[in-house]
Amino acid sequence: MKHETLTSAIDTVADSRIKPVVFSADPLSRLDGTEMKYKPMADPTIPFRDETSVETKKESIKRLIEKLDVTKNIRYKRTVEDTYCNVYSFDYCHFTNVYLPTVWWTDAAITKILNGEEVHPVYGDTVQTIYSSALLDWFLKWGNSFGWKRILNVDELQEKVNTNGGIGIICAKRKQRGLSGHIVPVVPETAKNKAYRENGQVVYPLQSQAGKVNYKYFATVKKDWWNNELYSDSVFYYHD
Repeated sequence: MKHETLTSAIDTVADSRIKPVVFSADPLSRLDGTEMKYKPMADPTIPFRDETSVETKKESIKRLIEKLDVTKNIRYKRTVEDTYCNVYSFDYCHFTNVYLPTVWWTDAAITKILNGEEVHPVYGDTVQTIYSSALLDWFLKWGNSFGWKRILNVDELQEKVNTNGGIGIICAKRKQRGLSGHIVPVVPETAKNKAYRENGQVVYPLQSQAGKVNYKYFATVKKDWWNNELYSDSVFYYHD
């Protein structure tokens, strides 16, 4: 996404008083539409992750990727101005029962909350859209508060996703402020879709993305895109 609007200047210590920004599912937020992308979809045909067992987790994630179908649905189609990696990652996390924001508290709202004031989420006032570059700052500052654990290499990240049916994320921040960063879910390997390994180690994990080109699954198409010179930093995170 373009136009990073959420600042990261405030050095906030993770605090339980800072709650997730959660909006109710909206009928206008749809796979076949472009409205209300910052709100969860109210589509009962989209499967949530079944957390009964590791196998049900992975099987339901596979069904979710097929249903979201990032290659065909209008919600994720790039426009002249934007791509929608953050929206797809938000949807993927929402339906896997993991918190990842598409909107987040402004610095002013966080200050008020930490001062004991009651603040309600109002889009464009107390909360605003958080794009991919700003999400890297969010992970570093707030991720641990919402169950995310930082992982240091993609081999470990893919192994955790495969073994536990958990959620992996790669997020990169653009060097030039205001230009698009990128965020991508790392997904469980399937019989047909595999990570790319060298000497038994994952070099390119299995990913699913919206971006300049949308892929339900890819591992080697963009290789280690997070190390591209366009990005100033990248992080790997995992959530059970």
